[in-house]
Amino acid sequence: MENTVEVENYKIQKPESWAPNIDDNQLIEYIKESDFSNKQVEEGRDFCYFLDKVYYTNDNGNSEYACVAYTLNEPSNLESASVRDVVVEENETYIIHRISVLRDGVLIDKIADTKIKVLDSENQSEGGVLSSNKKVNITIKDLRLYDVLITEDSRVKVFTDRDFMRKEFLKYVYVTPSTYWAYGNYKFSFINDRKDPIAYKKAFFRDEEGNVLEPEINYLKQGERFVIEKENYINFFDTNREVAPFIDFATDSNWIDLANYIAPLYEEIYNKASLKEFAPKLVEKLDAITDKDEQLQFAIDYVQNHVYYIFNADEMNGHKPQEPSVTYENKQGDCKAKSVLLKVVLDYINIDSSVVLVNFNTDHYITHYLPSLLTFNHVILKINYKGETYFIDATSRDEFGLVENRGFIYFLHYLEVKPNQGLQVREPHKFAYYGINEKVDFSAQNNKGQLKLVTTYKGNRANYMRKYFKNTNKREIIDSWNNFLFYTLNYSNDRNGTDIRTIFKDAVIEIVSDDKKLNEFTIQYYSSIENPYFTDQQKNRFLMYFDRNLVKNNARDFMHTDIPFWHNFDNEKYEIHLTTDEKIDVQEKYTIQESTINNPYFDYTSRKKVTKNGASIFIDYKPLVNLEIPLKDFEDFRNAHHTVADSNFGIGIDIIEQGLLNMLKYSFKKRLK
Repeated sequence: MENTVEVENYKIQKPESWAPNIDDNQLIEYIKESDFSNKQVEEGRDFCYFLDKVYYTNDNGNSEYACVAYTLNEPSNLESASVRDVVVEENETYIIHRISVLRDGVLIDKIADTKIKVLDSENQSEGGVLSSNKKVNITIKDLRLYDVLITEDSRVKVFTDRDFMRKEFLKYVYVTPSTYWAYGNYKFSFINDRKDPIAYKKAFFRDEEGNVLEPEINYLKQGERFVIEKENYINFFDTNREVAPFIDFATDSNWIDLANYIAPLYEEIYNKASLKEFAPKLVEKLDAITDKDEQLQFAIDYVQNHVYYIFNADEMNGHKPQEPSVTYENKQGDCKAKSVLLKVVLDYINIDSSVVLVNFNTDHYITHYLPSLLTFNHVILKINYKGETYFIDATSRDEFGLVENRGFIYFLHYLEVKPNQGLQVREPHKFAYYGINEKVDFSAQNNKGQLKLVTTYKGNRANYMRKYFKNTNKREIIDSWNNFLFYTLNYSNDRNGTDIRTIFKDAVIEIVSDDKKLNEFTIQYYSSIENPYFTDQQKNRFLMYFDRNLVKNNARDFMHTDIPFWHNFDNEKYEIHLTTDEKIDVQEKYTIQESTINNPYFDYTSRKKVTKNGASIFIDYKPLVNLEIPLKDFEDFRNAHHTVADSNFGIGIDIIEQGLLNMLKYSFKKRLK
């Protein structure tokens, strides 16, 4: 270990002075069996004798250190330990301090048995994602079952000028360890060696009864450290229903100061050059459009579809956008560049807009985190137009429609890139249109069925369906609809196992219309069906149409205790008509059943019209969306969805079979009601 091996992305050397200095004798001393370790091994789990983690930060870089010793009693753990990959960023170095095994009480150095290769992190460099990340591949020969593996390593990230944001601000989220491992000794240390104080906030920690404790916020001055140390430790939390406890570390700041820091960076870019100077041809096209709605649509379409989206992972954290003239000239840019170009175009046509910072992946957690610009990982545009607010993702493709008809982006929290802005929360949203508007006609004559669906999709649904029909094989599309109807018509319960193509023999589906301004995409499905009735085990026949998409099972089954249910459904409208040449039971309970639900978070009505040879249902569903359902309201919300599922998501009619015995059975059934 005295020699230093160094290449561009990894080194083999001793730890830095801020990290622990553990010698071989100490290692052997730490790896001792105990009643606690024996119990875990007896239960068939691998055991971690110790884990010592350190996060160190100063004004020049961030570093992470870990020293760990764990058993290789499980073949799967032996496999993953033998070959692993470490992805390092640009100007980040992976440093190996020690690779050893304790075998039969003897400590064996495995550095000589370790093969290291540096590869491009190829899975992150495609589809417009540019990454200079490298993958350090580590292969350790001759690891054996029941060895104890000891690894000690660090990752050191040195800041460059491009990392000016990370020089100025720190953000690091510590998450408590996996519930799989049991630890003889567990230690985590955070060392602040920056000139500015670091705040840290503990969230979702629990008391002995499992109740979430109130968050704590404390501070670390330069040279101070935060330490967690536990013995005989298992991290108990319900991974399916609870958020893992975490600690958010961030440079002490507030949202207004952060907005005032970043706003001048963007303002400088907006004013670099006028649109007339660097994009005269685009200006000419804009000037030729006299309708303001169409002018706005053209501007959005142009930036989304004519400027290629590239995500440069190394530059994203910098937050300093590319000049709009460069973006226009090169016809490419990341989310910052495309959003800034779109804003400059909208400024030219006098439409108010602003760049906003978001993070769709961790949107729920933003209010649980400390204020930090590094919380955000995406940039979009906020547009104020005709008294309404719209959010447009300039990196999207294949989006259509006037601004009010374009796809809706679901998220709650954002920081507007303007001076003196706090973290903003969007208002809940009600759609002015139906995402799905469907008419179904299902008729049965002489025991043959004719089924026709005409469906109009709008907004997000239209964008998705347009793309789906464009990119998917026609036979695959028809099979998808047939499969959906196999369950909707309840054939899954009387002819399960039948080849669906033999039921819907002549199914066809076609695009009826595609309105790019209204962003409405209309399709028609048709099929004839031999034996259209569902027949139960008592040989009773029914004509049925129950659309299970209306039953929101993710709402009915939701059980998380820490994260509220995220409400993001579309407005839906259905008109379903069933007709037959047979006599039907016009008083059957479920045939005539109607529903009215006025929950604070959605309105749902189903209305029926029944005749002697058929029945119709008219369903109208309008949710209040883009919000989290508060815990106090959730059970009522869930129960309202149970009501929808109680035969209010479609219609069925009961056939009265011919013959005296059947008529007597029907009369007897009526008297029992």
